[in-house]
Amino acid sequence: MRALITGTTGFVGQHLASYLINNGIEVWGTTRDYLNEVNLVEGVKIVPVDFENIESLVKVLDDIQPDFIYHLAGQSSVIDSWTDKTATFQSNVNLTLNLLEAVINSEIKGNVKVLTVGSAEEYGGPDEECSPITEDARLKPTSPYGISKATVGMLARHYFIAYGLKIIHVRPFNHIGPGQRVGFVVSDFSNQIVRMERGQQNNVISVGNLSAQRDFTDVRDIVRAYYLLLNREEVTDWGECVNVCSGTATSIQSILDTLLSLSQTNIDVVIDSNKLRPVDTPVFIGDNTKLKKFTSWEPTINLTQTLSDVLKNLRDQS
Repeated sequence: MRALITGTTGFVGQHLASYLINNGIEVWGTTRDYLNEVNLVEGVKIVPVDFENIESLVKVLDDIQPDFIYHLAGQSSVIDSWTDKTATFQSNVNLTLNLLEAVINSEIKGNVKVLTVGSAEEYGGPDEECSPITEDARLKPTSPYGISKATVGMLARHYFIAYGLKIIHVRPFNHIGPGQRVGFVVSDFSNQIVRMERGQQNNVISVGNLSAQRDFTDVRDIVRAYYLLLNREEVTDWGECVNVCSGTATSIQSILDTLLSLSQTNIDVVIDSNKLRPVDTPVFIGDNTKLKKFTSWEPTINLTQTLSDVLKNLRDQS
């Protein structure tokens, strides 16, 4: 079996590549900076791709003949989407459109299985009567990033209905784990803690709202769900959207408390009013019933283990 991953050197892409290789799947990867092999997983075969050129994409697909396509490439920051809306839609919508056009014009269109990656941000602020959030919840994204990912989900549905493409669109909630870049709550807290342990900054963490509760899942459990969704023998649910989440609410306070308990130095916590959001959804949790029904998936890595692994990964870096 052979898989093509777009965005192979990203946070999720690296973990997915490792998981697929460990399960005996030959992995090909695309990346915008394919000459930079710093973040390449051993065993991944990198192929240069011009996502702006559909004919070039078709040739790559015909040459590789993948059984699975995991489309992870794109702009992943909600904050960045506000400052560069055009780039966000170009990366998340236009490139997805080009990839799907290439698939239906390729030799593999009748057999390949495709997974597009959306986001829980597609839901926006949840309705009180819909918590945990199911896939049938009303989409009302509140950021350019969320709107772009909702559009990707609509494109996935369109290509299933119009062309019979075997495609699943996932809406992952907060995923955390070793290797996540700064800009997300766990990586931000963890990076500060390791810097404090090294004496590189004062032993004070400034925080915003710690009472908010979110649905956190280890990235290694996330990629296992992606694998299971496509690696099924008999599938009757192509064109569906599927939440990938733990189904459990965890407060930011709990995340911080656990990280502090795992730290190797004494740290003070102070509230920074500049980090408090004018509107912050108190509880944002997903319903994973559909995922479990389709795959019998269950999360296997608990929060403490994840946070311990995140800190270890940072400490091991020079």
